[in-house]
Amino acid sequence: MNDLIQTVLIFALPVVFAITLYEAARGYTARHFGDTTGQAAGRLSLNPMVHIDPLGTIVIPVVLYLATNGAFLFGYAKPMPINYSQLRNPKKDLAWVSISGPLANFIMAFAWALLAILLRVLRVDESFFIQMASAGVLTNLAMFAFHLIPVPPLAGGQLMISLLPHQMAMKFAQIEPYGFFIVMGLAILKMLQYWMVPVMALGSALLQILLIPFTFLF
Repeated sequence: MNDLIQTVLIFALPVVFAITLYEAARGYTARHFGDTTGQAAGRLSLNPMVHIDPLGTIVIPVVLYLATNGAFLFGYAKPMPINYSQLRNPKKDLAWVSISGPLANFIMAFAWALLAILLRVLRVDESFFIQMASAGVLTNLAMFAFHLIPVPPLAGGQLMISLLPHQMAMKFAQIEPYGFFIVMGLAILKMLQYWMVPVMALGSALLQILLIPFTFLF
């Protein structure tokens, strides 16, 4: 039980920031392209408390982690209110709003990786902080890959809608009401790994390349 509690504590901060800053990035990007809905709702903030959904951000991730022995972790924040019709160029700008969330997760993974390097340089031996940094990298790479799944309303699906020709995009968008069930079905059938594993590996490889200068600096 103590090990489980420690694991939850290690992942708590990375998961909360990974989920909430994902939504914040979408809101700021939408405002940049003309939609002030998130700002009007008071959601344009980097403060996680503004975005936390008690069930989706705390309870569900903890229950899933414990129930699957760490094999599956999923959570969500309060959805950022975005009115895509207010974007200056809705179809084109949708791509930027969509990619901003996964990009925020990748940047956070990079930041946690930098922290891990700094901890080694400072010879910090406290395993809790070292494990938290590793959890931050893993959590954000997982969310980066998950949100890029090309099924709406996930970011990858919205990106597809933005990039596809208009008629194809309209037809593809029709599966959005069933997107959650499609993803959960893929998870139950253990087919998500065929997307998650290679995308996370690609993200990890890119991180290693970006971190090379910092390994020399430290």
